[in-house]
Amino acid sequence: MTLKWGTLKGWRFTHEATIAAAQRYAEFGMSAGAATQNDTPDQKQALCDLIDAVDGEIVNDWSGEAMTKDEAKRYVLDYGKPRVASPLSREGREGE
Repeated sequence: MTLKWGTLKGWRFTHEATIAAAQRYAEFGMSAGAATQNDTPDQKQALCDLIDAVDGEIVNDWSGEAMTKDEAKRYVLDYGKPRVASPLSREGREGE
């Protein structure tokens, strides 16, 4: 499974449970490309359910690195949300 733009980019599912989860996700409708996909909260939940069902590698297409299921779900759920400045970052410090 490959994720990009916070959504599903590529897959090769062979297990029945994974195929069923992928079909549930696809029932919401999918764009022709990951860059134009804008998942609703329900779609994101269906994608997280699909991630849980995956019995294989999950890859971030940007970095090429494998992700754990928890990392993949966090990526999907947090994608597109504004980042909050860390208290340790320059943006989070006042008076400097």
